[in-house]
This record gives sequence, structure tokens and C-alpha cells, in this order.
Amino acid sequence: MTKRINIKKCPASWLTGLTLLLVFAGGPLYAQKISADVKPFRIHVTDAAICDLKQRLAATRWPDSVVGSGWNYGTNPAYLRVLTHYWKTSFNWRAQEVRLNRLHHYVIMINGQRIHFVYERGRGRQSTPLVLLHGWPSTFVQMQAIIPLLTQPDAEGRSFDVIVPSLIGYGFSPGATQPAMTVDRMAALFQKLMTEKLGYDRFIVRASDIGAGVAKEWALAYPTHVLGLHLSGSNPYTFGVPSDLSETERAYLQKSGQFMQAEGAYAMEQSTKPQTLTYGLNDSPAGLAAWIIEKFRAWSDNGGQLERAFSRDELLTNISLYWFTQTIGSSMRAYYESAHVPSPHTGQRVTVPTAFMMLQHDIAVGPREWEARTYNIVRWHVHPAGGHFAEWEQPSLIAQDLQAFRNELGKP
Repeated sequence: MTKRINIKKCPASWLTGLTLLLVFAGGPLYAQKISADVKPFRIHVTDAAICDLKQRLAATRWPDSVVGSGWNYGTNPAYLRVLTHYWKTSFNWRAQEVRLNRLHHYVIMINGQRIHFVYERGRGRQSTPLVLLHGWPSTFVQMQAIIPLLTQPDAEGRSFDVIVPSLIGYGFSPGATQPAMTVDRMAALFQKLMTEKLGYDRFIVRASDIGAGVAKEWALAYPTHVLGLHLSGSNPYTFGVPSDLSETERAYLQKSGQFMQAEGAYAMEQSTKPQTLTYGLNDSPAGLAAWIIEKFRAWSDNGGQLERAFSRDELLTNISLYWFTQTIGSSMRAYYESAHVPSPHTGQRVTVPTAFMMLQHDIAVGPREWEARTYNIVRWHVHPAGGHFAEWEQPSLIAQDLQAFRNELGKP
């Protein structure tokens, strides 16, 4: 029997749908040419929203499952029960808020779209602006560990000014309610953020997953502003395959096809009918957790044990951001838009200097000759450890490679 929950135990304010209190508080705006409409922002989830989450977790209607099936049919039901019980009884969102708010958060309206971003200035004598772009089903939380490694000066006194936008439709950058919020439109918004609002003329962009799609469009549309691209992972969704493939490329494409057959159903659904998924995932925190953690386990370097790569608190902080901001649906729409709205730069090659740091356990690690068809590769490394969430799994490695890439590029 499903446990009946008395929602009167929670304050009624969650019923308004505004589960977040956006607090614009004082904070340092650095001595850059920053626009006056950039507003400091602090994360604060209402007590009512936290209470509502716990009541929904308590009322989860658990389905049956095949005994001993583990992860074979999808998210392991035994592990999900453990994780959601921890979420309900032990996870401390307030402590995570404190950690997240140690970063400097800002929001701004650009072309009618609110954009959230983290902005941390480098502490060196010379700092290069660096944009870090996450993907799905991640958030800006992916960059927490790497940011202090990048803002600290190296032996030569060089550091980075780090800007981490939340992709449109993710977290505190709410989703567009009109169609065609494509990766190239995101790139145009972030270009305005960097040049018109933060006063930077040239900068490096580091990205993976959907963020890499934004970065590619950014470099194609604004090559005089993007000093360099730093990327991880290949895109397994291949199309327009040329006829002059090498044997290495053929082997990679075969492997990509196998990945899509075994693991790509989520992408097909999100590319065709994301709204159908949204109703359940936005209503059930257990369902949302199941949808997200399956990808974290499958795509990271964890030897089949998810918590070897991520702690429960890390996993639940990321999931909670989707839950409290109600952005799982808008985050998935990026797949739909990419599938239905052609890029204005289709077929064009990126001329901006590009570095690849491939982590061997990522979902797709293409050979150099394959990526060279699209990018002007000036730096290439494959590392045996790490997976899809590179900055989260291997922050020191990525930071060191970014520093080396910056030094090779020279001053912006």
C-alpha cells in the first residue's frame, strides 16, 4: 500500500511552483569591464521545496524487478533504494548550498534569456579568460574541483579567469519556452556574455558532451574571439560519413554504432519526444535519480561501482539541482533542437587551434585522424584513466593540460 502523505506538514509555498528563492546579494565584481546588469546571485532553496522533496521520496511507488538483475535492465533497483533513502534521510542540501555558494555566482538577462554563471578571477600576475562548458546530465557542479586549480598561479605567475555558464535549460539558466534554442544560439548568447558583459575580447573554451557542441559552434561563428578550444571525447552520433576512411576510423565508427545500439536509446527519446519523459521525471525524484545515475555509472571510469567515481553527496547535489530548478525537461530539449534544427555551419571545419584530452573510459574516443577532419588539432593526448565527466573525474590532469595548452597558444 502506498504511504499517504499529509502535505499540510509542509509550508504551502511550494505549491506556487517557485521552489527557489533567488537572492541577489552583494559580492565582488572584479576590476574588469563588467556590465552593470550582471547581478550577484546566491543559491537558496526554500524549506518548503526540501520538505516536498522528502515527502515525494517517502511516497515512491516502487516497481517490481527481476531478482538479481543488477544493472542489466537499467538502473539497479537495490542501489536506487539505497541512494533515495540516503537522499531522504541523510543528504544535507543546506551543507551543499554552503559549498556551492563559496563560488561567486552571477545572473544576467541577454536577449530575454536569463543566464547563470560562475565567475572566479585568477590570482596570478597574468590571467587568461577560460570558459568551461558542462554537458548532460551534468551541471556547473562538474567544475567545482577544477576551478581552484585553474585560478591558482603556476610557477610563472600565470592563471585563468574561469567563467562557467550553466547551459540554457540547465539549473539556474531556465529553459527557453520558444523552439530552436540550439547550440549555436547558446554560443551566440555566451559570446555576448564574454565580450559585451564581461569585457573579454579573446578567450579559451573548454568543453565536452553538449558543451562541446556549443564550443564548436562558438569557434565557427567567432574565430577571432576564441583563442583555442580544449575538448574531451568524440561525438558518437555520426552522420555524413566520408568514403575515404582509414582502418582506424572504420573500427571507431563500428564501435560507435555498437554504443548507439546498446546505450543510445536515451538520446533517441530525448531527440524525438523529450516532453513525454518530462512528466514523470519532473514529478518523481526517484525517477529522476534513476534516469541520471544510470548515465553516470555507464559513462564514468568506476569499474562497475558508481561510488568509486562519485560520492553520494556529489551525485545527489547534481540531481537535486535538476529537481529544485525543474529543468530536466528543458535540459533534454537541447537534444531535440540539435536533431531538428540544422547548424548554420554544417560541413565547415574549425580553424581555431584545438587540443584534445581523451580519457580512455569516455563513451567515445575517436582517433586523431577522425577528429582532424573537423578540427585544427595542435595538441592531442589519450589518458588511460577517467571517463565522460573529465573535470570531475580527473581535475588535476585536465587543469595541467589546459595550462600547457594556454602556454602553447601564448598571450590572448
